[in-house]
Amino acid sequence: MAEFNHDTVTPYDQVEIDKKTQVTSMFDKIAPYYDFLNRLLTLGIDQRWRKKAIKALDTREYDKILDIATGTADLAVALKKRLKVDKVIGLDISSNMIELASKKVDKMGLEDHVSVEVGDSENLRFDDESFDGATASFGIRNFQNLNKGLSEICRVLRPGGKIMILEFSKPTIFPFKQLFNLYFKYVLPVIGRITSKDPKAYQYLYESVQAFPDYDQMKKILEDIGFKNIKYTPLTLGICTIYLGEK
Repeated sequence: MAEFNHDTVTPYDQVEIDKKTQVTSMFDKIAPYYDFLNRLLTLGIDQRWRKKAIKALDTREYDKILDIATGTADLAVALKKRLKVDKVIGLDISSNMIELASKKVDKMGLEDHVSVEVGDSENLRFDDESFDGATASFGIRNFQNLNKGLSEICRVLRPGGKIMILEFSKPTIFPFKQLFNLYFKYVLPVIGRITSKDPKAYQYLYESVQAFPDYDQMKKILEDIGFKNIKYTPLTLGICTIYLGEK
């Protein structure tokens, strides 16, 4: 199985500190601005992407879904609202993100069905075959070791369990590809720097998207991990892509 590891693409130029630690520090810093920046920088399209990703899962009933890299629990909350699911567990490596996620869940009165916790997606605490669904939106790009993280997701899924990944990808259509690169490389980091007070976070976003495998390459990685029936659907001319599969 081919290993994909882009741990050299990090938020900060600190070679003595591993990617996982740097990513945790970055998200702890930008947590208070995260939801606002998502809406601003994507012009609100990120919410439509999540709706399409959930709709693509299917209408079956789920006992438990694990939402990896849950952030402020946008997807976890939407999963409960839009699917027939008893329990959603959101996991994130950033404690500041989880603090905000917990407040969001409580405010919506969903604490009986949605729980959030701090955890490492590459070392899940859950038993084998604990979930019948697993999701991740804009998070697996930040794994230090992608293969290890996806293998952990596969381990905790029951046979036949569904995986849904929503992740940034690289547009291929001219001239949208060029416009996308200009926006992500130059405009977005400036807005992010002014708003979040972190000069590196949104520069890292562009760099991590460029380094991340997408489309057929991502499909192959998922198949090598052990997932089957992999399908992918690019959204908004390829800015992001939904990947669906099952164990």
